[in-house]
Amino acid sequence: MPADLPFFDTCYLVRIYLDDTGYEAVRELAGSGPAVAAAWHARAEVIAALHRVFRERRMEQGVLQTIIKQFNQDTESGLFCWLPLTEGVQQRVERVFRDAPASVFLRGADALHLACAAEHGFKNVYSNDRQFLAAAPLFGLCGVDVMDAK
Repeated sequence: MPADLPFFDTCYLVRIYLDDTGYEAVRELAGSGPAVAAAWHARAEVIAALHRVFRERRMEQGVLQTIIKQFNQDTESGLFCWLPLTEGVQQRVERVFRDAPASVFLRGADALHLACAAEHGFKNVYSNDRQFLAAAPLFGLCGVDVMDAK
């Protein structure tokens, strides 16, 4: 069952490939089960995040191409369980935004991650993004940052 897997947002997925702050704890969690779950749209977000590192000249193009190739191989081998963005996910996003107080800062892509996790039966979601973690309870989820625990 996918809900038994750790559910990562894009911040955590990228740390599987980049040695950004806290990557050791993220990789340890990723290796704790047979796969990592994520919302379907995170695939595009990971590629975009990797390209941003290249655009900012923190990575050579050859390295970018190698990492993207590895990411695709990992996807094909089943390292990731890409969860669909269903009508139920969209309806949950709409309900949360309709009922959320004005003080809530929630980006659309983060709402999709959180609604996807909730619709697929997850209890915990993993990220280091403070707005993402703060919004998790709106979806009945517990936001966890394993990098903060170390």
